[in-house]
Amino acid sequence: MVAELNLVSHASAALAFGLLGLLIATRYLRRDVDRAMLLASGASLLWALSLVAQSLWGQPGFFARYLLELLRDGAWIAVLLTLLRDSAHHGIVVTNIRRLLGAAALAVLTLLLGCGILEYLLDVAVLSGKTKVVGQIALTLLGLSLIEQIWRNSVTFRRSSLKYICIGTATLFAFDFFMYADALLFGQVADSFWSARGFVNAMIVPLFAVNMINTRKQPVNFQLSRNAVFHAGTLVFAGGYLMFLATGGYYVKVMGGDWGDALQVLFLTISIAFFLTLLSSRRFRARLMVFISQNFFDYKYDYREEWLKMTRELADLSDDPPLPQRVIRILSGLVESNAGALWLRDEDGNFSLQSSVNLPSPRHSTIDGHGELPRFFREREWIVDLHEYRKDPVSYQLLEIPDAISSFTEGWLVIPLYLGNDLYGIALVGNPYARVELNWENFDLIKVVARQTCNLLAQADAQHRLTRAMQFEAVSRATAFMVHDLKTLIAQLSLLVKNAPRHRDNPEFIDDMIRTTDHAVRKMSNLVDHIRRPMANTDEKHLVDLASLVAELADDLARRNPQPRLHPNRGQVLIEADPEQLRSILGHLIQNAQDATPPEGEVDLSFKVAEGNVVLFIQDTGSGMSDDFIRNQLFKPFASTKGLTGMGIGAYQAREYVRKVGGSMSVTSKPGVGSCFSIRFPLANPDELPVPTPVPTPGPASAPAPTSLSEPAASKSVDNLTQSKKTPTQ
Repeated sequence: MVAELNLVSHASAALAFGLLGLLIATRYLRRDVDRAMLLASGASLLWALSLVAQSLWGQPGFFARYLLELLRDGAWIAVLLTLLRDSAHHGIVVTNIRRLLGAAALAVLTLLLGCGILEYLLDVAVLSGKTKVVGQIALTLLGLSLIEQIWRNSVTFRRSSLKYICIGTATLFAFDFFMYADALLFGQVADSFWSARGFVNAMIVPLFAVNMINTRKQPVNFQLSRNAVFHAGTLVFAGGYLMFLATGGYYVKVMGGDWGDALQVLFLTISIAFFLTLLSSRRFRARLMVFISQNFFDYKYDYREEWLKMTRELADLSDDPPLPQRVIRILSGLVESNAGALWLRDEDGNFSLQSSVNLPSPRHSTIDGHGELPRFFREREWIVDLHEYRKDPVSYQLLEIPDAISSFTEGWLVIPLYLGNDLYGIALVGNPYARVELNWENFDLIKVVARQTCNLLAQADAQHRLTRAMQFEAVSRATAFMVHDLKTLIAQLSLLVKNAPRHRDNPEFIDDMIRTTDHAVRKMSNLVDHIRRPMANTDEKHLVDLASLVAELADDLARRNPQPRLHPNRGQVLIEADPEQLRSILGHLIQNAQDATPPEGEVDLSFKVAEGNVVLFIQDTGSGMSDDFIRNQLFKPFASTKGLTGMGIGAYQAREYVRKVGGSMSVTSKPGVGSCFSIRFPLANPDELPVPTPVPTPGPASAPAPTSLSEPAASKSVDNLTQSKKTPTQ
């Protein structure tokens, strides 16, 4: 059964390569690559036919088949070398690594062919079976390395279907590599690999055919990333290490005697542990990436990858790790380092240490903003190489390095950070894992990344400053509200002092004075409590009869012209609010309407109850307001039309408190006609609250004491007494 499978497998391969050779011979023989492909197809056809004949008749023998397989491998390597040679015709400089690969492939192939011919002709065992297997593995690894070189430079080859020949030959050599590596480890070629080999070769032939058909089409650009080259190089290294491991394990077992098996296990375990340690070493990975960048790429950096990596780092809004540490890691990662420090300009113009990564804390942490190094950076955007500086300070004009930087013995690069054209910070990068040769490409990328990270650092600092400013603004706003209330108290007490000499013998005035003083004391006590406990909720809600409260305010303010005129309302209008604060804001709005209306004008107060809400209308025939004033200034805190006598927060306070109790306030006005304030409150359900709290009824000289809201009506209470009461002194 296995013999029949081998026959079918290799027969299909022979048929496929025969058709491929016929296609190339009849249509495409204009280029060297076409002729090399024809040669490789013919060699593969002969190799497959020899295996078919061996399955049918037992001939040819092993050495003939072995030589034909070497010829097949050599033909496909010749195809790859032809493609590499064509790269020079398209302006690609063939580096030493490519010459080395070509020479190594030719040397291994020549050695194996020569030894095989000598062994076939002279019947002399020049190479052992395991050595032949090792040679086959070496050929496959060299072939894969050549494919990597072709694939990497395919952008300049200008061949649209080049990927198909790369995929096909890579599959061919990769399959042989795994088959012979398995044979080296287990001492024989596995039947599964051998039976499937012909099918695999037949399967890749259509790729070569598509490659030949598409050679006249437009090119498609391909380029491997550095990560792909790194992993491919790691795979090749792993293959070579595997060959060494298998060879070493074999000879340890052969020469170890009775201890051979144990020594083989010990050798394999130690070797695998060493291999894993090597691959996990950041220093080894860094040196390998530097080697790849220097020998496999025209540019040192994969700029797309570097930019995406930096963007991912900077887009992280969390504070773990802090932003200065992330900036250090980004800059140090560009030159294969993991250490650094960062200084940023402070309010005094000096540069203070913000953070250091994998470097000891220095004794000096501040760089003088007027020192030589900051002046040097302000004059030119240079990156200071401390290694170069220590060897030749003259190249940096005998620049004096600050102690804050020179104290880092592991320091390497000093990088300026610019915000626009201003020096905003200084970064230090520590020594790299691997030796890195710096050129213009390194410096240009570092400068660009430094400017981008500096913008983010400045933005974070501005955000921090804005947060502090908002905190101060909140304190200032609270202070302004308190000052506004204190002005009311001052007005009350000033009127009290003013009228005291004339009414000191009036008992009613004395009673009024006591009530007013008590009100002032309570109000100032509430302000002190609010300062001590600004977050405490002192706004207790009670059932308030809005109709009664507005009627009392209208009576209290009726001593001024124009007198408020209240349209009668049927029954109670109950809402939930703090009685004193509600009295304060409504009194303020009614008094403002009086202030804006001439004495002969009108101020009307009316209610409308509908759908669980009550709306209080305060309408006047005063000077009115423009739409722009209502939209931009009326409810803007700290903007007053009364000059130095007003705080500009009365209307703002009124609207905010109405919103706080679930209501809303709107204003309609027209200059020269008048204004109308519409204040909506949700009606209260008396069944949901315990006992209604009565609205305090002020006496002629009494005044409510709101905790944080002004009360313009109360400031007139003592003065109203002197105008309305009949006393002996009047």
